[in-house]
Amino acid sequence: MNSHLRRAVVTMAAVSMAAGLAACGSAKEAGDGGEKKKDKKGPLTIGLLLPENQTARYERFDKPLIEKKIKELAGADTVVLYENAKQDASVQQQQVDTMITKKVDALIVDAVDAKSIASSVKKATDKGIPVVAYDRLAEGPVRAYTSVDNERVGKIQGESLLKELGDNASKGQIVMMNGAITDPNAKLYKQGAHSVLDGKVKVGKEYDTKEWKPENANENMKGAVSSLGKDNIVGVYSANDGMAGGIITALKSAGFDKLPPVTGQDAELSAVQRILSDEQFMSVYKPYKPEADAAAELAVALAQGKGVEDSIAKSTVDSGSQKKIPAVIVTPFALTKSDIGQYVGKEGFFNLNEICTEKYKAQCDQAGLK
Repeated sequence: MNSHLRRAVVTMAAVSMAAGLAACGSAKEAGDGGEKKKDKKGPLTIGLLLPENQTARYERFDKPLIEKKIKELAGADTVVLYENAKQDASVQQQQVDTMITKKVDALIVDAVDAKSIASSVKKATDKGIPVVAYDRLAEGPVRAYTSVDNERVGKIQGESLLKELGDNASKGQIVMMNGAITDPNAKLYKQGAHSVLDGKVKVGKEYDTKEWKPENANENMKGAVSSLGKDNIVGVYSANDGMAGGIITALKSAGFDKLPPVTGQDAELSAVQRILSDEQFMSVYKPYKPEADAAAELAVALAQGKGVEDSIAKSTVDSGSQKKIPAVIVTPFALTKSDIGQYVGKEGFFNLNEICTEKYKAQCDQAGLK
């Protein structure tokens, strides 16, 4: 082989090797948190992981609304893979692994435990699966987030309670039943409530309720009544409706002549009926449809390799591990007896037949729900 031919062969080999290395580098980047290609063939597959089924909203509203919007955006042949962790963080981590194995194009996660899910979020991201944090801000490299204004929820609850207490605010103490410490939203509800209540009313007992369970709230309330005395309790801040149900059961068992005002959140059917019956004072209505729609829009856009900043997410939030996460934040509203009528039958709320069963017919008639 002459010298000119030898140099040509060496040059061609070097070019071939460089091309191979470049290809390896590209593959690594795509699998290392890179976005899916826009020209993906076939229907999208979106994973949806919700945290529990004790709160009625997740199965009744969130799941069907998200699924419906995803199919509207990406086509009827889009596949939505759904799992509910039933309040078990380790189960949810296994569910993320399953979604990775099934090679979903994007993943929507409402975390049971916002901190422990971080490693699973990273694992999905490392496989090129963008993660949308839904309702609760998960830690780890989430690509986007949507929820209600959670601190505003606590403020609404606190403001409503103070207004209802009136002069009684200075005549006794309240009990604060906060949510689970594993839920970052619970911290924000608490902050919002305290920003309104502190200095205006005395907090006699305060609890962080394990797993948001009504039975745990019930036991806590029994302890508060035993410690403070029923004549000294003028109101109860409950962070959600499920716990409010357990609290009200405890108050009834304690023999209150008239139940003190009890707050709530989620506008659950049982809570709406308790409000009509004057057992629960108020709840917070969080428009599920805008939040569900936003989750679907974010997930589909990310699955298609599109950006969400500015086009969908108009604001940003910070988690404990990440700054400036693109976010869509929805405004919540107070729900008292006088407010129920304006929401009846709307998407994301209950219809008249669901609310006004035979048991509650008289209360519905009194409230003008016909």
